[in-house]
Amino acid sequence: MTDINKSDNNLNNNPTISIITVCYNSENTIERTIKSVIKQNYAQIEYIIVDGKSKDGTMDIIQKYRDKITKVISEPDKGIYDAMNKGIELASGEIIGILNSDDIYTSNTIISEITREFVKRDVQLVYGNITYFRNNPDEAIRTWVTKSYYKRFFDHGEVAPHPSLFVKKEVYNKIGTYHSDFKITSDYEFMLRALRINSYKSYHLNKFIVNMQMGGESTKSFKNIIQGNKEIVISWKMNNISPPFYFWPLRIYKKVMQYFK
Repeated sequence: MTDINKSDNNLNNNPTISIITVCYNSENTIERTIKSVIKQNYAQIEYIIVDGKSKDGTMDIIQKYRDKITKVISEPDKGIYDAMNKGIELASGEIIGILNSDDIYTSNTIISEITREFVKRDVQLVYGNITYFRNNPDEAIRTWVTKSYYKRFFDHGEVAPHPSLFVKKEVYNKIGTYHSDFKITSDYEFMLRALRINSYKSYHLNKFIVNMQMGGESTKSFKNIIQGNKEIVISWKMNNISPPFYFWPLRIYKKVMQYFK
């Protein structure tokens, strides 16, 4: 029997990391996201942009930086997770990170730090903390500080911030990618599948990795919050597990407490 958690091969000291940005009508934010990636001091970056056939000036901005972007596709998709899956399929790097088109990395060295942890710790996933901003990325209005993974991590309402998550490509190859029929929280289901169900090894880099603009799909409306919670229920069911009775109170409490950090 093949051990699903055994790496196919060890990373060399300078693994290629694929950064995927998915976008649609993002002309107001895509440029700062692109700059955040191309200014990284790590040389082995494959940068992939998956555009959902934008109708504004998004592609014009992307073309300005085309010589610094490895792969670009622009075509209709079935939603954000379908676009992410397209990027993952295109990726040739040993490690994959996904940076949304209105988010930025906290520093120009963060990719070097992430890859260093993968090499040093022999893990399949690395994640960190994030800050939230409204208009100015330098003015954090909220933070999300998570924890190192432990056995009852999900039971206690914890989850890693997806914008800070980096995953070895082999993990996607073995357990699959994101469910494109989800609208809000397929990333939650993927992490539940990777960490809880398949017990992949992870490392929490306890620092802020991404500055995330407020207004993401999961929180921009009450309807989306309800939809996201429904998908979390489905995530547990489809993996044949059930959350403990205290899961929802803890999850709600921790979400509320994020607003006061």
